[in-house]
Amino acid sequence: MSETESWSARRTRWWNRAHARVASFTRLSTDFTTPPEPRTIGTFARGRQLTGGNFLFAGYLVQAPGTMIWDLPMPDAGFEAELHGCTWLDDLAAVGDLHAGKRAQDWTHEWVKRFARGAGPGWTPELTGRRLIRWINHGIMVLAGQEEKRREAYFRSLAAQTMFLSRRWRTARPGLPRFEALTGLVYAGLALTGMERHVDLAERALSRECKAQIDPDGGLATRNPEELLEVFTLLNWAAVALQEAGRTPGEAHLAAIQAIAPVLRALRHADGALARFHGGGRGLEGRLDRALASAAVRGAPRHQLAMGFARIAHGRTSIIIDAAPPPRPDASANAHASTVAFELTSGRRPLIVNCGSGASFGKNWRRAGRATPSHSTLGIEGYSSSRLGSAGMVSGRKAELLVDAPTDVRFERIEVEGGTRVVVGHNGYQRSHGLTHVRTMHIGYEGRELRGEDVLLAMDMTEKKRFDMLFDKSRLGGIPFSIRFHLHPDVDAELDMNGTAVSLALKSGELWIFRPGGAAALTLESSVYLEKTRLSPRATKQIVLTGNAMEYSTRVNWSLAKAQDTPRVVRDYGQEELAED
Repeated sequence: MSETESWSARRTRWWNRAHARVASFTRLSTDFTTPPEPRTIGTFARGRQLTGGNFLFAGYLVQAPGTMIWDLPMPDAGFEAELHGCTWLDDLAAVGDLHAGKRAQDWTHEWVKRFARGAGPGWTPELTGRRLIRWINHGIMVLAGQEEKRREAYFRSLAAQTMFLSRRWRTARPGLPRFEALTGLVYAGLALTGMERHVDLAERALSRECKAQIDPDGGLATRNPEELLEVFTLLNWAAVALQEAGRTPGEAHLAAIQAIAPVLRALRHADGALARFHGGGRGLEGRLDRALASAAVRGAPRHQLAMGFARIAHGRTSIIIDAAPPPRPDASANAHASTVAFELTSGRRPLIVNCGSGASFGKNWRRAGRATPSHSTLGIEGYSSSRLGSAGMVSGRKAELLVDAPTDVRFERIEVEGGTRVVVGHNGYQRSHGLTHVRTMHIGYEGRELRGEDVLLAMDMTEKKRFDMLFDKSRLGGIPFSIRFHLHPDVDAELDMNGTAVSLALKSGELWIFRPGGAAALTLESSVYLEKTRLSPRATKQIVLTGNAMEYSTRVNWSLAKAQDTPRVVRDYGQEELAED
């Protein structure tokens, strides 16, 4: 047993395999109730990688042309789990040629041969739900031209996986894993003959999960934008499948879809990608647009907070700010110390970013990505606004949770002459240094200029005494701080004006100028951009303003202004290619 795995997790895995073994004797389903349609389509580029023998999963690349997918060397448990979720069927379907279809058939039927009786790591409720959705969606492709023996084994396995889910969905962790399990059960109950009895149970359970896991404002406790998109997508798929079968989704189910849609619109940048906070990435290309179109929920993004984030959009510029306390400890296994951090996108080009989640690059990168210095905000040297505390248990494994987090985060948005001003502050450094961080930002209605001010304040006598004590310990050197602005790797940054400004050139032809104010020192330093679709962290740069808090009120001003627009003849799509580095 792994040192990080609990006895409870080991027992759950044993029972999963036992139930899978029993379920393998199921013989109830022999066909689809109606020919399925492939609602989940992946990306052509990833499909081409797969047919070429390049397997990129969970941040690992295995190059093995001509190798059966189940014979690959497994560099990590996450890599193997992604294989057993079978989302690669989406990418092969996006290619759609005979070569991709042959891969889809051989790999799927080989799974039946090797693992259908409970073997392998794929027998968890969430992976089984994920796999069922793909097997059903791409059933026509998988069965095309296959002999009767393979067809029978395929439906026998679908029936067994459905029975397994009906018994084990409750053991899935609340949140996205349980939504995957229940959506898979709804899908299978509607799509497979002899499985209809599971539909009502699964839909009632799905509605209960909507009430329990999605707050009335459409947010998740984890505050992870990409996770919210995945839940929204699953709820849409289940709702559409129910409606096409002549059934009505539960009231809570439909209410959750209605509540989530405007939140996701508020978490979307001008380039269509999600803000990268609390373990989430940009989201799969096109998934957000397809999910919103499928939901058919009208309404503009919210002007107030959406799942704790503030969005300002003027002209071609969008800004998204983390303006609420971090997730509560039991929901913070993937959360970041990102309070008051922001991201800025101009048109189709990200400019200011957070480093992102390093979870797919190993333990050290995961920890580094969660710390305040990996975000575009102010941090006191050696401290994050929230600290990683003692490990808690998540899904039977130890996970570092956020503790000692800001308890008081204030946000104010005001429409002022010429633009919008937001003021957001937090007390994350109050206990450690007696300081409150307040950030004010003003963006003009044309979206061409952003003016900011970061302030460290010691406000009452208790805080001033704590500040004075640390000031004395520093031998009157003050409390060092840094304000970081991480840049997207596609931004070409150079020190300008004798080191008093930074010029930022985008691939679209736009030119932005960053200027500091006050006594803070300006430097341009190296940074990284962490995205799970890449093989390794991408090198990039960050603008850093450094100084020392010498008084009860320390202020640093800065501005970011557009000096040159995108040429009108340039059609700027700004879509990232899949990593092959």
